[in-house]
Amino acid sequence: MKNLLFIIVLCLAFVPKLWSQTSNQNKPQQSAKVSKTDAKAAAQFPPAAQFANTQLTYKIIPAANNTFCYNVLADGKILIHQPSKPGLPGNEGFKTKAAAEKVATLIITKIKKGEMPPSVTTDELKKLNVL
Repeated sequence: MKNLLFIIVLCLAFVPKLWSQTSNQNKPQQSAKVSKTDAKAAAQFPPAAQFANTQLTYKIIPAANNTFCYNVLADGKILIHQPSKPGLPGNEGFKTKAAAEKVATLIITKIKKGEMPPSVTTDELKKLNVL
């Protein structure tokens, strides 16, 4: 009985590993390398000075579970698409349109002051009374 239990434990421990190794052998290998220029371009925001003479506006958009978020627009084109509460886990937005408007306005103020990217802290969200 002990031998049978030992064999079962061994099978449970090693069979999944062997199976995943053989299934991965059939998949083409993808290089995880990303060139420095590609990574830099993906993470860069335009310089804040670029928006000195730009009309910055926002548009409230629907988010998960009947909540609200925003897009920040530069001359009518999307500059920032914010589909969830910034700086917080999850994919829900703000409970009210007014709360989303407060945060969008804060973001526009930060861009106008030259902060790029314009981040929002939890403390700022608390001060706006939107959490």
